[in-house]
Amino acid sequence: MCTARWRWLGCLFALSLFPGLQAAPLQLYTEEYPPLNFARDGRPVGLAVDLVREILERTGQRAQISVVPWARGYQAASSEPDSGLFVTMRTAEREPLFKWVGPVAVVVTSFYALRGSGIRIDSLEDAARVGTVAVPRQWYSYQALEARGLDNLYGVIGPQQMMSMLRHGRVPVVVADNVTLESLLALGGLRPEQVEPLYGFLRSEAYIAFSPSTADAVVRDWQQALDSMKADGSFALIYRRWLPGQEPPAELLRPAAALP
Repeated sequence: MCTARWRWLGCLFALSLFPGLQAAPLQLYTEEYPPLNFARDGRPVGLAVDLVREILERTGQRAQISVVPWARGYQAASSEPDSGLFVTMRTAEREPLFKWVGPVAVVVTSFYALRGSGIRIDSLEDAARVGTVAVPRQWYSYQALEARGLDNLYGVIGPQQMMSMLRHGRVPVVVADNVTLESLLALGGLRPEQVEPLYGFLRSEAYIAFSPSTADAVVRDWQQALDSMKADGSFALIYRRWLPGQEPPAELLRPAAALP
């Protein structure tokens, strides 16, 4: 009896010395969005995945990272405790639904067509008249274009289907951003020199989004770790590793406290 009591008190003492022992691993969800996040041989990899792993190292926290369909990850991260989603675009509509850490990327989304197609887009009004525009239905760019009244959108399952349709002439125009373009083209068997940008219509910042019930202290620690990576150069190293030939924009390297 006495032994059991002392064992119980000893466990409480250990937990008070090592509070991290009490914390369950965070459940983090990501999707196929190369090179920011995707699965390679069943393992999560990518620019954002490397950033997340470094943040975990610096904060001493643990996490389970799962590559899942976007809708599943979004639902889980918006409702389950101690869960998060990356990367996701921070928008006014999503602002109250999550707690935010970032930004981890700045992207410009444009319409693209096969080079030499003769298609010209100088406005969203032009885009509404070019025929079918393919874009993954779960992307924020689909929602943004739909909200602007474009009724010629073809909501595809994912970027591989979109790029394959462009390659085979099934759609004249697709939507992609400057950061992930090359990787997404490769999914459909295309190279960057085979397409041309037509019109940029959306600038977005990509973030790590945590569920509302995630402790503020966790979110604060993550933001501080990310800011420290931007300050010591490790963020830029990871960025260049996955986006060779590209430099992170100066605005991306500013700590969150310095952002407007």
